[in-house]
Amino acid sequence: MSLFAACVRLVIFPSLLLSFAVAQAASPSLHQLPNPELASVWQAQASPADYLVSEKLDGVRARWDGQRLYSRSGMVINAPSWFIAGFPNEPLEGELWAGYGSFEQVSLAARGGTDAERWRSIQYWLFDAPAALGDFEQRYQHFQAFDGITPYLKVIPQQRGTDIKSLQQQLDDIVSRGGEGLILHYRKAPIVAGRSPYVFKFKPVDDAEAKVLAVLPGKGKYNGMMGALLVEMANGVRFKIGSGFSDQQRQYPPAIGSWITFEHNGFTASGKPRFARFVRVRLDYQLSHDAP
Repeated sequence: MSLFAACVRLVIFPSLLLSFAVAQAASPSLHQLPNPELASVWQAQASPADYLVSEKLDGVRARWDGQRLYSRSGMVINAPSWFIAGFPNEPLEGELWAGYGSFEQVSLAARGGTDAERWRSIQYWLFDAPAALGDFEQRYQHFQAFDGITPYLKVIPQQRGTDIKSLQQQLDDIVSRGGEGLILHYRKAPIVAGRSPYVFKFKPVDDAEAKVLAVLPGKGKYNGMMGALLVEMANGVRFKIGSGFSDQQRQYPPAIGSWITFEHNGFTASGKPRFARFVRVRLDYQLSHDAP
């Protein structure tokens, strides 16, 4: 069994909060944007009525600085010129998405440059406009006007939350048609760089990302193949994942240095995920030297 080892070089991008005056400049750049805002796990922290609720699209996150698309960590996504033609000249946050079950297709397009055929079915779905004035609800009113201004630019609809029962029903409806979950965004939230106390994901099961540190050999029926992965989350917690893999994945395991998504059922007192199981390699993280 041959293992492909990949080296991941850590690049730390400047962590600058965006001032509205600079963000509205005529030629914005990636370094004027704050670090991307990241969602926490929803645990009924408050009434859903205080939030705008939207579907969580299982796409590739992309950041628009007014001129180019970037990955979450700041590497250029070379979308075709016809794809981005007509996009607004201001910073935007969104997901490259091509429908349910399309993550791998979109990830390949984002990593593969301007290959036209890979981009034909993709659209850029907006969920924020960090340079717009006001709280999230006001920002939504601003970028909502961008919906459909080009065939490839859409806005993820936001709805005012009501109660926990309705929120659960909304989640069930989305999951039944192949969706991933919901995002709850506090209506009065400012832009926050990094992990936000105002944005939450609500899914049937929790998931997270981790970096592969080592491939551990298998025993018994998995002799000569991978038995488990030693991985590390962004907060430094290390643990092993030994379930969720197909036999083919055990024969050709994820590369050392790559990032994977795993599902889990909460955390132990020591911060390790409970019942962690492999979901997939995050190919979109290959777009960057850094990780979320």
